[in-house]
Amino acid sequence: MAGMVGTEQGARRRCARTAAALLTVTGLFAAGCTGHGTPPADDGRGQSHPAQPGTSQPNSSQPSAAAGGPSVLAVKIDNVSAARPQTGLDAADVVYAEQVEGGLSRLMAVYATRLPKAVGPVRSARESDLELLRQFHEPTLAFSGAQGKLMPLINQAPLVARTPEKASGAYFRGAGKVVPHNLFLHPRRLVPVTPGAAALTNGFRYGPAPDGGVKDTSETVRYPAARFTFTWSQSRERWLVSMDGAPDVTADGKRLAPATVVVQYVKVRKSAFHDFLGNNTPYTVTVGSGRAKVLRDGRAYDVDWKRAKATDGTDFTTKDGTPVNFAEGQVWVVFAKAS
Repeated sequence: MAGMVGTEQGARRRCARTAAALLTVTGLFAAGCTGHGTPPADDGRGQSHPAQPGTSQPNSSQPSAAAGGPSVLAVKIDNVSAARPQTGLDAADVVYAEQVEGGLSRLMAVYATRLPKAVGPVRSARESDLELLRQFHEPTLAFSGAQGKLMPLINQAPLVARTPEKASGAYFRGAGKVVPHNLFLHPRRLVPVTPGAAALTNGFRYGPAPDGGVKDTSETVRYPAARFTFTWSQSRERWLVSMDGAPDVTADGKRLAPATVVVQYVKVRKSAFHDFLGNNTPYTVTVGSGRAKVLRDGRAYDVDWKRAKATDGTDFTTKDGTPVNFAEGQVWVVFAKAS
């Protein structure tokens, strides 16, 4: 993976209708969400200009996939205890973790250099995902659906939105888990060609560690109803992931172990949407600036982050403005609420 690191299948109509009916019954498309009030006007989250319902409308200000090469595949991953162990998460280049309703967490796995055979369980999208994804050029977003008032905003975003309704042949039901935690994706049925490292336009840099830092062998990030712990393994030279106090492994028994972990402190505000219990969906603000902690090589670095606008990647710098390199390998970014 080098320096700065920077589509699609039609649905079979009969299968799509069947899948849509099933998913509606189980609540996958609604994902337990319901909107309150009028959806807000676009503020850089993703809407570019009007599109026909059910289509993806590229933003003409960004390079097209044809001009800039294939773009990344982003998959929304279920992260409650019933969804674990997950499949294909270890193959992602970047894993983003955000808080959702009820203080729980959800993941977004971004694939560029490797496409595993299967990924999941796949769950629903959230409003703040659109702002986060603007840093990639027309990414493909795989998700189980979203609540009704959010879907028009997703459909007008500069991305390729692919739900089971739109690409039924790419999704399947896995054994061993119950609905709604058993929906999985065949990535190559959405993105036949591996995008490559150049598609990772999120501003991350890889190379030697910065000067300074302090020895650190364990860090924990807490949400109201979820907990991430990253423990340094000297023998593996990786950070071992634990969720809610238990070691986090993939479905084939591999321990999740990123090379770099970023705890990024951000504003978390209320969105325009609620779940069926009336809980507001948190909106994780990823444009702006703030502080972060970068974990690599058994050390912790207090750094600054900045993302001036949604189409920019995120810059991480030391206090004197020196760019911060990440270790080669998978990166986890955990969004934590700034104090």
